Amino acid sequence: MATDTGSGRGKGGKGVVLGKGSKGAKGSKGGKRIRTKPGQQDALKGITKPAIRRLARRGGVKRINGLVYEETRNVLKQFLEQVIRDSVTYTEHGKRRTVTAMDVVYALKRQGRTLYGYA
Repeated sequence: MATDTGSGRGKGGKGVVLGKGSKGAKGSKGGKRIRTKPGQQDALKGITKPAIRRLARRGGVKRINGLVYEETRNVLKQFLEQVIRDSVTYTEHGKRRTVTAMDVVYALKRQGRTLYGYA
């Protein structure tokens, strides 16, 4: 895992830099900087090891193999893709452009995961 260099400016770095400079992209002097959008980076890395560990602890797990973290991210991605796909289907059927909480509740209910407390 990469460590922060201590610049105090977060994890963003300089982004992609085009133009002059012999060093290439990151860290070159001058040139035009292209800002990278958050969606372009791997969003699943936001599901951190400690977060996965906390979920496992809640489920009663004592020790976790290192391979579990990436597999958990993959399973979570598949689950969210299906829920979001169903939620958007409900939204489109209602001729709306905003996904509501009820769309998500109905999508979860359709998958057999009833969620209470949202109407």
